[in-house]
Amino acid sequence: MTVVGIAVSNTPGAVNASTANTAIYLLLGALRRAHIAATALRQGQWRGSMGLGHDPEGKMLGILGMGGIGSALAVRAAPFGLKMQYHNRNPVVHPCSNLLNVQYVSFEKLLRTSDIISIHLPLNNSTKGLIGRKEFRMMKDGVVIVNTARGKIMDEEALVEALDVGKVFAAGLDVYEKEPEVHPGLIRSDKVVLTPHVGTATLETVRKMEILVIDNVRCVLEHGRLLTPVMESRKSKLR
Repeated sequence: MTVVGIAVSNTPGAVNASTANTAIYLLLGALRRAHIAATALRQGQWRGSMGLGHDPEGKMLGILGMGGIGSALAVRAAPFGLKMQYHNRNPVVHPCSNLLNVQYVSFEKLLRTSDIISIHLPLNNSTKGLIGRKEFRMMKDGVVIVNTARGKIMDEEALVEALDVGKVFAAGLDVYEKEPEVHPGLIRSDKVVLTPHVGTATLETVRKMEILVIDNVRCVLEHGRLLTPVMESRKSKLR
């Protein structure tokens, strides 16, 4: 769209809380491998082969991408006793970073030292395939992976391999490489909590998004500009 000079908007901000809430849900579910017990209960097997999970207290949460959603996640993660660090293209100036003592670290350090890694990056040429076999090898044994951003940021085949050998203890995923298809290795794994890209699927969040869309249209008609242009189209002129 931007190649032909068409400005494009999206709905940032409106989705922050709901997506961060989903990330917390997936994070806690993955730590407990909760889906095993939930499935067993519905099959009349009580807890099934659930085994013991992990508590969040004292674990290091690595937030990959400290924009609106990453920051909202940090606020929600703090009461669970998680220590936190983040990586971004650049360090961010955000109240939660200082108040919650969220430290900026390099990409490699985040991978090597985090007990839990939660992905909150936009999908672009520099982030597509960012997490692959090389990156999984850098991670701590027994790491937990959460992705509520975009599926193509992570190599699903590499994730399945890491789950199968125990490198990754568990994962919580709301997004996938080839939606609506899901890698069969993820479907069969009892170490993965899966949701079908429903991070923003609440009445309240959809309403916020709709209002922001209307406000963008009104701003164009009245002032000739978008309220929330996507980064790539900010130099495009409205026609």
